[in-house]
Amino acid sequence: MPTATPGLAIEARGLVKSYPQGRRKSPLTALDGLGFQVEEGTVFGLLGPNGAGKSTTVKILATLSAADSGDAFVAGFDVRRSPAEVRRSIGFVAQKQVSDPMDTGVENLVLAGQLHGMTTRDARSRAGELLDRFGLASAATRQVKTYSGGMARKLDVAIGLMHRPQVLFLDEPTTGLDPEARTEMWAEIERMAAAERTTVLLTTHYLEEADRLANRLAIVADGRVVTEGTPDELKAGLRGDAVVIELHDTADLGLALATIERAGTFRETVLEGRTVRARTDAGGQALPVALALLDAERLRVVSATVARPSLDDVYLAHTGHSFASAHLARATSSEERAA
Repeated sequence: MPTATPGLAIEARGLVKSYPQGRRKSPLTALDGLGFQVEEGTVFGLLGPNGAGKSTTVKILATLSAADSGDAFVAGFDVRRSPAEVRRSIGFVAQKQVSDPMDTGVENLVLAGQLHGMTTRDARSRAGELLDRFGLASAATRQVKTYSGGMARKLDVAIGLMHRPQVLFLDEPTTGLDPEARTEMWAEIERMAAAERTTVLLTTHYLEEADRLANRLAIVADGRVVTEGTPDELKAGLRGDAVVIELHDTADLGLALATIERAGTFRETVLEGRTVRARTDAGGQALPVALALLDAERLRVVSATVARPSLDDVYLAHTGHSFASAHLARATSSEERAA
């Protein structure tokens, strides 16, 4: 019988999950042998475009869905054999709002505490503590329907923390928030993780969010973990600078690629949309040479940038396409299936 690894708050081993799509279509594979480990007391990020398998993974770990095969452990418990123990050990913040809009903020929190077996007195005390921490004390007695999107999302996270869980799942916690509210939520998650000493599993399709919040992260594509490490480790693993050159005409891409490769200083060249992406050891010196060669071929350049490696570059290196294009492709595929 598989057992949990000591010192790990979460462990997934070879998870496989597929969904039927009707008699005439083959099953849709959501997870294809996905696995990772999360140490206790850390913030771990699952980063990937929509449809990569992040939410399916969280549902399995939270006992809301069952894997077709593979093993998973949360807080030392087997999610398949001990689901009740797992549920008592976790907090879960889903993508959609979980609070009752007709109740006040404090009423939502007290009810959540009572559902977890807390006395009304303890629940009220804990609710007050969390309302202060998330900057919601002044809105505690207002109905949630009067809250802004950012306030409502903070309340959702507070609800997930009411019973002091060992592990907190945050599934796309800032989706739908405006940039200002998203930044505020990031700050709250950072403070919360430090104050509560809770292990946090964060799923996100925002590169900056994963870079800022995660102590360690796994990049997920097509239901598999393609690479894993700290954000700095993953970026440091890409030697040199990232160069992106956007051309005016897509018909020029083939010639542009051949011209850039002729310079001899670029590697990992990739065509995507109207851009040529590549890596080089000295971007500041190599880019002017590339632009001169393109100009000699009368190829019109719209923009050209040089930057240190980013998580988008990491994703590109491991999947062959950028994060943005993968996200767009998934969105388009979902729309086509819905139609």
